[in-house]
Amino acid sequence: MQVSRTRSISVIGISLLLAVFAIAQNKAFHNAPASAAATKNPVAGDAAAIKAGKNIYSQNCAACHGPDGAGTGNVPSLKTGKAQEAKDGELFWFITNGDENNGMPSWKGLPQRQRWQVVRYIRAMKTAGAAAPASAAASTTTASLPKASGNGPFIDYRDEKPGTVRKITAKDLPPPYATKSAGNGPHVVPRPQNAWPQVLPDFKIDVFASNLNNPREIVTAPNGDIFVAETEPGNIKIFRGMTADGKPQQTSVFLSGLKEPFGIAFYPPGPNPEWIYIGNTNAVVRYHYTNGDLKARGEAQKLVDLPTGGHSTRNVRFSNDGKTMFIAVGSESNVDDPEENTGEKNRANILAANPDGSNVHVFAAGIRNPVGLAVNAQTGELWTSINERDALGDNLVPDYITHVQEGGFYGWPYYYIGGNQDPRHKGKHPELKNKVIVPDVLIQPHSASLGMTFYNGKQFPAEYQGDIFACEHGSWNKAVRVGYEVVRVPLHQTNHATGEYEDFVTGFVTPDGNVWGRPVGVTVAPDGSLLITDDGSNAIWRVSHK
Repeated sequence: MQVSRTRSISVIGISLLLAVFAIAQNKAFHNAPASAAATKNPVAGDAAAIKAGKNIYSQNCAACHGPDGAGTGNVPSLKTGKAQEAKDGELFWFITNGDENNGMPSWKGLPQRQRWQVVRYIRAMKTAGAAAPASAAASTTTASLPKASGNGPFIDYRDEKPGTVRKITAKDLPPPYATKSAGNGPHVVPRPQNAWPQVLPDFKIDVFASNLNNPREIVTAPNGDIFVAETEPGNIKIFRGMTADGKPQQTSVFLSGLKEPFGIAFYPPGPNPEWIYIGNTNAVVRYHYTNGDLKARGEAQKLVDLPTGGHSTRNVRFSNDGKTMFIAVGSESNVDDPEENTGEKNRANILAANPDGSNVHVFAAGIRNPVGLAVNAQTGELWTSINERDALGDNLVPDYITHVQEGGFYGWPYYYIGGNQDPRHKGKHPELKNKVIVPDVLIQPHSASLGMTFYNGKQFPAEYQGDIFACEHGSWNKAVRVGYEVVRVPLHQTNHATGEYEDFVTGFVTPDGNVWGRPVGVTVAPDGSLLITDDGSNAIWRVSHK
């Protein structure tokens, strides 16, 4: 990989050479001491410990980390990445001590043997199967929930209704720790028989495809084929054509065996691409591609190596003129200082590079986890949707959707939403306070804003033209759930946001607080309908205008 420092974010005052990516791979797991790494698991050879650990995990850990350990929202995976690379003793040390700044509680209250059994189960997750989460927690039943907040500015899932317009401003933010930091991961259940996503009366929503495996990013190819990344199994699927009842006419596996793929982009921009680019969690690669290909041709060309662990999504987009490739790289942690945690070097950024992978540099910094990327076809501006930090309370910090200023600094980890200093970094970098950009649109805190797209179809009414649609995957760090919806950001045919957003597709949470759907990615189909991936029900939804 050819790396350059031709541009940098001078306000940070930290070297931005991408060569330091390798450093992160050698540090201890969450800075565990050497004595922890040397500690052996006393139940390492005990098969019964796997079952015991699985039961303990289901009661205490599955709500946030997911029943299969794949993570959820901002919670990292335990079945891949850093957790599996760590020593048993390091895992035990971290479970025991926790990390309040990163939203991980201490579990020293569990008997020592039980903590070791959980470590044993984490080691065996891939073969031991998923642990059932504790049955729908009583704390999330309707009877025990606090009163719904109405129209906000801060709300929860009970307030979400298609057509409701919301606006959060920097002046609305509460002080840090106004409420306790919650651990309330989604309790994902099969879709109940009477549950269905809700849309405005003039729209309808149907299942486009089902029985997928962890569908995440979704894009429309220049010829109209629909490409979907199944991240966990490592596949890219194609859905071609549409029947009269809104189903795909043909399905094909374009690629398999990838490393947690997410981003998909075609190059050069325009009707006749020659390459398809894939954002794996560890690298950007490309394959020769011609319109209509149902299988990848040739071997992958690796263009850019990327750091692994932490936030794993790596989105990829191109500027309208095709000269710049944008790459989203989220943070490794919740709020670690990059000057102290080498694993955070050159992360929490949007990178830019030449299409061949050369001249990699930071385009914008201080962006904790820029999952969604989209380029406005009219203005050429890059936009992003962001997962902000956790563990400051129910209503901090808002996620956001914004256009991205080249050379801009968006605050992470020292500040948020302008010059609001994160108390976990009190007194650090006062010179940055007045340089933090306030994003265009603030979304409900902890919503986990993921994929986004500009609406360029002809099916929806004219007032939707050029607007943004974005997926809110759903909270884990809020006492009462929020997110689990698709929102619309109206640009009012001006290409500029006013700070407002609108609930567009809701209903993925049952009245008693169980979750059955989690929107991830969104694209515009050739007929002008919206296609939305959902890794909760493993489906793709189609929203059409009546």
